[in-house]
Amino acid sequence: MSKAFTKEEDQAEDELPSEQRLPASSKNYITPGGWQRLKDELYHLVNRERPEMVQVVNWAASNGDRSENGDYLYGKRRLREIDRRIRFLTKRLEIAEVVDPETREETDQIFFSATVLIRRGDGNEQRLAIVGVDEIDLPRGHISWISPIARALLKAREGDSVLFRGPDGDEDIEVLEVSYRKVE
Repeated sequence: MSKAFTKEEDQAEDELPSEQRLPASSKNYITPGGWQRLKDELYHLVNRERPEMVQVVNWAASNGDRSENGDYLYGKRRLREIDRRIRFLTKRLEIAEVVDPETREETDQIFFSATVLIRRGDGNEQRLAIVGVDEIDLPRGHISWISPIARALLKAREGDSVLFRGPDGDEDIEVLEVSYRKVE
């Protein structure tokens, strides 16, 4: 079948990388900072990038033969990518449940939006922030609340030791500190 008759833009959410998929029938928890970043990206795509790409495609289409026009072909493909991302962001923002860590009552128990200082099995300390699936940033220590290590830590308290069953085997993790502060 010719590629012209396929619907590229109808990608399902389950074609997302596994770290961005939400568990079935779960809420899309997100911090205020993460929600604002998604909203800013959506605004940029709708009001800047998409109109610019539409102009490029219109200009390229006016040049004649579209079958060998690289600007036109690339522009149409990029426009589809932008539209796909706009649909994704719109859906994610619609189902988002914003959880502000600064308004949470003080507790030493680990829940969504906690920043946790842990001691790994090898003795190294690590600071992790438990955030939404759209906010993952591993170099900064931002892990998804559905990640295996976050699931092991959830509901643990300061001073607890939890067993983490990771890909490299079992590891005892000690919870040293739990705080709820703005996630940057």
